[in-house]
Amino acid sequence: MVDIATRVWNHRWKIDPIVRSLIDTDFYKLLMCQSVFRNKRDTQVTFSLINRSKSVPLAKMIDEGELREQLDHVRSLSLSRGESTWLRGNMFYGKRQMFRPDFMEWFENLRLPPYTLERRGDQYELTFEGSWPEVMLWEIPALAILMELRGRAVLNSMGRFELEILYARAMTKIWEKITRLRDLDGLKIADFGTRRRHSFLWQDWCVQAMIEGLGNRFTGTSNCLIAMRRDLEAVGTNAHELPMVYSALAPDDAALKRAPYDVLADWHEEHSGNLRMILPDTYGTKGFLEGAPDWLAGWTGIRIDSGDPAEGAETAINWWISRGEDPKEKLVIFSDGLDVEKIEQLHAQFSGRVKVSFGWGTLLTNDFRGLAAGDALSPFSLVCKAVSANGHPTVKLSDNPEKAMGPAEEIARYKRVFGVGEQERRAVIV
Repeated sequence: MVDIATRVWNHRWKIDPIVRSLIDTDFYKLLMCQSVFRNKRDTQVTFSLINRSKSVPLAKMIDEGELREQLDHVRSLSLSRGESTWLRGNMFYGKRQMFRPDFMEWFENLRLPPYTLERRGDQYELTFEGSWPEVMLWEIPALAILMELRGRAVLNSMGRFELEILYARAMTKIWEKITRLRDLDGLKIADFGTRRRHSFLWQDWCVQAMIEGLGNRFTGTSNCLIAMRRDLEAVGTNAHELPMVYSALAPDDAALKRAPYDVLADWHEEHSGNLRMILPDTYGTKGFLEGAPDWLAGWTGIRIDSGDPAEGAETAINWWISRGEDPKEKLVIFSDGLDVEKIEQLHAQFSGRVKVSFGWGTLLTNDFRGLAAGDALSPFSLVCKAVSANGHPTVKLSDNPEKAMGPAEEIARYKRVFGVGEQERRAVIV
């Protein structure tokens, strides 16, 4: 096992680049990328970095030259032969050759497109423009780079023994969480922590701890590189990006209202089984389910990613019942801002009523709260989202208005089209 404190102390980034591979990314990005490559490859998009935690002055903490060096390194990466072989030949969700030959040929020749980086006060403005399949693969590396460089800025001021103690305390903290989770009968939990991790080495350590501590209750990791190296299941399905871009391309209100279902119709053609998971909250869960076609009720389950998670699960259960489906046969994946207490609560509330699973993210792979002076290593809310498609702005409403994004006039239009009324505001931790 890697001595992380020593590696940080002896740090040389050419040995430990923040992003080591094009598959040092979330599995759902590759699944979505293949779908986009098939259905919308000529769409031109812009992705932009959005720091929701304005109290974290990234541009004051992170040297611009170092940031550019890390971003440029990502642009130099391409698939290795071993990575290509793994993607082409491995079994994912019970299916061999998940990735089609035409997509793999394109991916094997890919280099990520250029970026634009400017400083705006205490923050960085980082944008990526180009064809959708290429630009979308910048999201996870960009977030991982900014998160880790912020962590390194804090760690650089620490001495050798301070680093040893910091990581020993962090390891103890994670292990205590894992031992609590052992008490949950029938637990199924995966690592969803790539995008806002403390570092690659730390995420890999957390995954190893989950393997040893939870055994087969640990169902896999969203990180493709770690899944390959640790012989784990790569897990993940799709994200808000798809309906956001499809909706931006809609020519009128009627097409806009259909767009979230058009996304899943395309997905339905490609995937079956546990890959048929609904993410309903992009424009409000309640309205999405009320207007959903009957064939969606037959899908495997739902991922709850914003708003009150218990309320979201209850809404899904009632919807399945109304469509003649048995909720006990359905899977609910909770994935928003989870930590042990919330996992325990949701497991107790919904076990036996539905099949329950958890995607544990930032508070698994980046929980250094209380371990550095002034909470300087506490996680913060950083996202990289599609902000336009073919020149039209994208919008996300979410079940939590604190996560809404897009121009005010377009947010108002989307609320009207999707029938979104008053929403409860919830603090966004990560």
